[in-house]
Amino acid sequence: MRKPRDYDDIPGTYVFDFERSHQGYHLNQFCVSLLKPGNREAFLADEAGYLRRYPMTEAQRQAVLKRDWLGMVKLGGNIYYTSKIGATLGRSFQYIAAEMSGVTQEEYAAMMLQGGRPIIGNRSRSGK
Repeated sequence: MRKPRDYDDIPGTYVFDFERSHQGYHLNQFCVSLLKPGNREAFLADEAGYLRRYPMTEAQRQAVLKRDWLGMVKLGGNIYYTSKIGATLGRSFQYIAAEMSGVTQEEYAAMMLQGGRPIIGNRSRSGK
Protein backbone atom coordinates (compact mmCIF):
# COMPACT_ATOMS: atom_id res chain seq x y z
CA MET A 1 0.00 0.00 0.00
CA ARG A 2 1.39 3.37 -0.92
CA LYS A 3 1.46 6.24 1.53
CA PRO A 4 -0.95 9.09 0.59
CA ARG A 5 0.75 12.15 -0.90
CA ASP A 6 -0.32 15.80 -1.15
CA TYR A 7 -0.63 15.47 -4.92
CA ASP A 8 -2.96 12.46 -4.81
CA ASP A 9 -6.01 14.74 -4.96
CA ILE A 10 -5.24 16.14 -8.43
CA PRO A 11 -7.88 14.62 -10.74
CA GLY A 12 -6.50 12.14 -13.25
CA THR A 13 -2.92 12.45 -12.00
CA TYR A 14 -0.84 9.41 -11.05
CA VAL A 15 2.64 10.62 -10.19
CA PHE A 16 5.39 8.08 -10.80
CA ASP A 17 6.94 8.52 -7.37
CA PHE A 18 9.08 6.15 -5.31
CA GLU A 19 6.11 4.07 -4.13
CA ARG A 20 4.69 3.66 -7.64
CA SER A 21 8.16 2.86 -8.96
CA HIS A 22 8.54 0.15 -6.33
CA GLN A 23 4.99 -1.16 -6.92
CA GLY A 24 5.52 -1.37 -10.68
CA TYR A 25 9.09 -2.65 -10.77
CA HIS A 26 8.30 -6.06 -12.29
CA LEU A 27 5.64 -4.65 -14.63
CA ASN A 28 8.18 -2.13 -15.90
CA GLN A 29 10.87 -4.81 -16.24
CA PHE A 30 8.47 -6.77 -18.44
CA CYS A 31 7.84 -3.67 -20.55
CA VAL A 32 11.55 -2.98 -20.98
CA SER A 33 12.07 -6.59 -22.08
CA LEU A 34 10.03 -5.75 -25.17
CA LEU A 35 12.94 -3.71 -26.51
CA LYS A 36 14.41 -6.99 -27.79
CA PRO A 37 12.85 -8.46 -30.95
CA GLY A 38 12.92 -12.04 -29.62
CA ASN A 39 11.04 -11.00 -26.50
CA ARG A 40 8.41 -9.19 -28.56
CA GLU A 41 7.92 -12.33 -30.63
CA ALA A 42 7.65 -14.50 -27.51
CA PHE A 43 5.12 -12.13 -25.94
CA LEU A 44 2.96 -12.01 -29.07
CA ALA A 45 3.07 -15.81 -29.39
CA ASP A 46 1.90 -16.45 -25.79
CA GLU A 47 1.09 -13.32 -23.84
CA ALA A 48 -0.07 -14.99 -20.63
CA GLY A 49 2.87 -17.41 -20.67
CA TYR A 50 5.38 -14.63 -21.27
CA LEU A 51 3.92 -12.54 -18.45
CA ARG A 52 4.44 -15.44 -16.03
CA ARG A 53 8.18 -14.88 -16.40
CA TYR A 54 7.76 -11.74 -14.27
CA PRO A 55 6.55 -11.76 -10.66
CA MET A 56 3.85 -9.16 -11.30
CA THR A 57 0.62 -9.02 -9.36
CA GLU A 58 -2.43 -10.61 -10.92
CA ALA A 59 -3.94 -7.13 -11.29
CA GLN A 60 -0.89 -6.01 -13.28
CA ARG A 61 -1.04 -9.08 -15.52
CA GLN A 62 -4.74 -8.53 -16.18
CA ALA A 63 -4.16 -4.85 -16.97
CA VAL A 64 -1.60 -5.86 -19.61
CA LEU A 65 -3.82 -8.57 -21.09
CA LYS A 66 -6.85 -6.26 -21.17
CA ARG A 67 -4.80 -3.33 -22.54
CA ASP A 68 -5.90 -1.24 -19.58
CA TRP A 69 -3.34 1.50 -20.13
CA LEU A 70 -4.52 3.72 -17.29
CA GLY A 71 -4.79 0.69 -15.02
CA MET A 72 -1.14 -0.11 -15.69
CA VAL A 73 -0.16 3.43 -14.68
CA LYS A 74 -2.24 3.20 -11.51
CA LEU A 75 -0.51 -0.10 -10.71
CA GLY A 76 2.96 1.41 -10.97
CA GLY A 77 3.60 1.29 -14.69
CA ASN A 78 5.72 4.07 -16.07
CA ILE A 79 3.98 5.48 -19.14
CA TYR A 80 7.23 5.46 -21.15
CA TYR A 81 7.73 1.78 -20.36
CA THR A 82 4.12 0.75 -20.90
CA SER A 83 4.26 2.42 -24.30
CA LYS A 84 6.62 -0.44 -25.29
CA ILE A 85 3.59 -2.74 -25.11
CA GLY A 86 1.73 -0.40 -27.41
CA ALA A 87 4.63 -0.29 -29.85
CA THR A 88 4.82 -4.09 -29.81
CA LEU A 89 1.13 -4.16 -30.76
CA GLY A 90 1.56 -1.51 -33.45
CA ARG A 91 -0.14 1.20 -31.42
CA SER A 92 1.09 4.78 -31.26
CA PHE A 93 1.65 6.79 -28.12
CA GLN A 94 -1.22 9.01 -29.29
CA TYR A 95 -3.49 5.95 -29.39
CA ILE A 96 -2.54 5.00 -25.82
CA ALA A 97 -2.97 8.57 -24.54
CA ALA A 98 -6.37 8.84 -26.21
CA GLU A 99 -7.46 5.52 -24.67
CA MET A 100 -6.32 6.71 -21.25
CA SER A 101 -8.21 9.98 -21.75
CA GLY A 102 -11.42 8.30 -22.90
CA VAL A 103 -11.49 10.06 -26.27
CA THR A 104 -10.72 9.20 -29.89
CA GLN A 105 -7.26 9.77 -31.31
CA GLU A 106 -8.62 12.67 -33.33
CA GLU A 107 -10.19 14.26 -30.25
CA TYR A 108 -6.98 13.76 -28.29
CA ALA A 109 -4.86 15.32 -31.04
CA ALA A 110 -7.23 18.29 -31.27
CA MET A 111 -7.12 18.76 -27.49
CA MET A 112 -3.30 18.76 -27.51
CA LEU A 113 -3.17 21.18 -30.45
CA GLN A 114 -5.47 23.50 -28.47
CA GLY A 115 -3.11 23.50 -25.49
CA GLY A 116 -4.10 20.33 -23.63
CA ARG A 117 -6.64 19.76 -20.90
CA PRO A 118 -8.29 22.85 -19.44
CA ILE A 119 -7.01 23.72 -15.96
CA ILE A 120 -10.57 24.17 -14.64
CA GLY A 121 -11.49 21.00 -12.76
CA ASN A 122 -7.98 19.59 -13.00
CA ARG A 123 -6.35 21.27 -10.00
CA SER A 124 -5.78 19.98 -6.52
CA ARG A 125 -9.08 19.54 -4.71
CA SER A 126 -7.50 20.98 -1.56
CA GLY A 127 -7.18 24.40 -3.21
CA LYS A 128 -3.41 24.59 -2.71
